Amino acid sequence: MAWRSVGANNADLIRQLRDYGVISTESVANAMLATDRKHYSPRHPYMDAPQPIGGGVTISAPHMHAFALEYLRDQLKPGAHVLDVGSGSGYLTACFYRYVQAKGDNANTRIVGIEHQSSLVAMSKTNLNADDGSMLESGKMIIVEGDGRKGYPSLAPYDAIHVGAAAPDTPTELINQLANGGRLIVPVGPEGGTQYMQQYDKDANGKVQMTRLMGVMYVPLTDLRS
Repeated sequence: MAWRSVGANNADLIRQLRDYGVISTESVANAMLATDRKHYSPRHPYMDAPQPIGGGVTISAPHMHAFALEYLRDQLKPGAHVLDVGSGSGYLTACFYRYVQAKGDNANTRIVGIEHQSSLVAMSKTNLNADDGSMLESGKMIIVEGDGRKGYPSLAPYDAIHVGAAAPDTPTELINQLANGGRLIVPVGPEGGTQYMQQYDKDANGKVQMTRLMGVMYVPLTDLRS
């Protein structure tokens, strides 16, 4: 992609993403500026490309995190319930938290990261505490171990759901956990085949509309037995 680049530091990376139009709003830029990727990506944190973080898992490229924040920004409001499926390193979960908190403090806010590998759950908590321990201490952010394909019903419905790996087809269980007025963005398609980032919007009456956003290439959603 034409905008891919390497930043000298986090601020430089965000500046370049803004210059290329990947980041279009001040609030998204601020959330990413406040969340230094060095805490979440041990190698090449400021390169705009996926990076391995262990357990056969990668952290997505910065431009994909920026797109996720931009597409979900209208749902990221004080008091929102947000679900990050395949939360991995914890980076985007932290960005969601900071974005919502910047809009206003609300005791009802819940940012949930769900990851199926216990080692990644532990690592992400370490990363988040190295970044700013108050995020987890606040009780407004939790990281849980579980099968993200099934969502996290105990804190549903969600105003915003982001999925960081590809679903083979329409993710019905996640759509069912969307609040009215909520939005889900998820890569859909077979491993190694044609995949698209798809946006599902649920209106005030519970009707769902799908919008195809862009072609993508993601690893599949799995569990530990896959």
